[in-house]
Amino acid sequence: MRTFPDDALFLIAGPCVVESDALNVRVGEHLARLSERVPGGVIYKASFDKANRSNAGAARGPGLEEGLRALERVKRATGLRVLTDVHLPEQCAAAAEVADVLQIPAFLCRQTDLLEAAGATGRPVNVKKGQWMHPEGMRGAVNKVRRARGASLIAVGNQSSDEHVASNPAGGSEVAVTERGTFFGYGDLVVDMRSFARMRAECDAPVIFDGTHSVQQPGRGEGGASGGAREHIAALTMAAVAAGANGLFLETHPTPDTAPSDGPNMLPLRDLDAVLARAIEIWSVVSA
Repeated sequence: MRTFPDDALFLIAGPCVVESDALNVRVGEHLARLSERVPGGVIYKASFDKANRSNAGAARGPGLEEGLRALERVKRATGLRVLTDVHLPEQCAAAAEVADVLQIPAFLCRQTDLLEAAGATGRPVNVKKGQWMHPEGMRGAVNKVRRARGASLIAVGNQSSDEHVASNPAGGSEVAVTERGTFFGYGDLVVDMRSFARMRAECDAPVIFDGTHSVQQPGRGEGGASGGAREHIAALTMAAVAAGANGLFLETHPTPDTAPSDGPNMLPLRDLDAVLARAIEIWSVVSA
């Protein structure tokens, strides 16, 4: 099965940032049970570092080495594939030794060196659309990932240039793009439901909806931190599936209000099953 199938709804989910083994595995085991009902499978998500926090003193996570060891333990305990963010080109090779999927954060979606380093690993890459980007603008980011992967294959002699193009006309490693809302004023985001069709057509790639960061309210939380309106996650998720999203990205936590990062816009773990069941029902209708 492809990591990002375009014919079966898939889910990327997990806590915002790597926490304790007990928390990480608790969420992972829940997702593993849920994966039996998700047509395109489940990928576990957690970041080893949150490098774009609003405040300098905010918790960032355990860092590269410790975070990757924790993700490896989640893989062994649950059997799930794992995804993590990368923020610097030099992180990509190490992250790819553990993570099955690399993710480019929205704020970094135009960083050429980072996109190319992620693509060169050969791992599937999910590129999140910047909050200021129009849908068609993501084509450049996707092409950077694909071109780097193609160059990497040719450099090591796995394929000639002609063979590479013939075997993979879309180019390079598997790539997806994620819609996570567009800035509306200074402290809110809106989701343009046309974005899914437009990005899929322009990028020739599966399109994911980030239902949790799309309800983030930048700078509107306590002390200048980001706030969130998690009560809108379910409605936006259903609308995105109806509009043609191929996959869903939902950060989830047993107790979001105590989470070290992005708590106001995370989905409580107890609510995940019901939201996903409704999304799968809608997907089954629109994809028939």
